[in-house]
Amino acid sequence: MGISELEESSLSLDGKLLRFMDQLELLEEKRATLNSLIEQGWFTMSKARYSMGNKQVSALQYASEIEPLVCVHARTLDNGEVDFCTERVTQSKESGKDVRSIEDIGPQEEGVRRRNKPQKDITEKEANDKAESQKAPEVTPVKRSDQNPQQDPLKWFGILVPQSLKQAQSSFKQVIELSAEIATLQTAVLNSRRELRNSMKDKHVLVKTTSAAQMDKVAD
Repeated sequence: MGISELEESSLSLDGKLLRFMDQLELLEEKRATLNSLIEQGWFTMSKARYSMGNKQVSALQYASEIEPLVCVHARTLDNGEVDFCTERVTQSKESGKDVRSIEDIGPQEEGVRRRNKPQKDITEKEANDKAESQKAPEVTPVKRSDQNPQQDPLKWFGILVPQSLKQAQSSFKQVIELSAEIATLQTAVLNSRRELRNSMKDKHVLVKTTSAAQMDKVAD
C-alpha cells in the first residue's frame, strides 16, 4: 500500500515538474518577444521623429482630454489562477463625427433681405411681433472640445503621418496584449511552483512513513 502511494506521488510530482518547466520555457519566449517589440516600437518612433521633427512627435501633441482605448481586466479562475485579458474600446458613431470648431455669429438669413419700413408704415401687429422677438432669450452656444478623446492617437500628430509612426503604434498595441498574457503566465508559474513544493513535502513525509513501516515489518 505504501509503495503504490509512493509511486503515484512520484508520478504526480514528475508531471507537475514537467508542466512547470514548460511554463518557464513559454514565459521566457514571451518575454523575449516583448523586449523585441518594445525595442522595435521605440526605434520606429525615433525614425518618425527624425523625419517629422522632434517637436512634431512629442507630448505636446497629446489631446487635452485622453481616455484609454484598451482596458485590462483580471479574473480569478476556479483553480486559483488569475487570468488577465485586454478589451479594446470601440468608438461610437457620434464620436466619429466632425466637430465644428468655428461658431457662426449673428442671425442666419435665407433669401433676399427685406428693407426696413419707415416707422409710420409699421402696423400694430408687426410692432407686437417685433417686441416679442426682442424679448426672446438668447441661446448661448455650447463650446465643444475640438479634439475627440477616443479618436485614433495617430491623428494627434497630423493627418498624413509617416509609416514608421504607424509601425510604432502597431508594435505597442502588441506589447499591451502580450503583457496581459505574460502576467497570466507568470501567475500560473508561481502557482505551479507552490504546488511543486507542497508535493515534494508530501513525498518526503510519505517516504519517511513507508521506510518506518518497512523497518517495523522487518523487525517483526
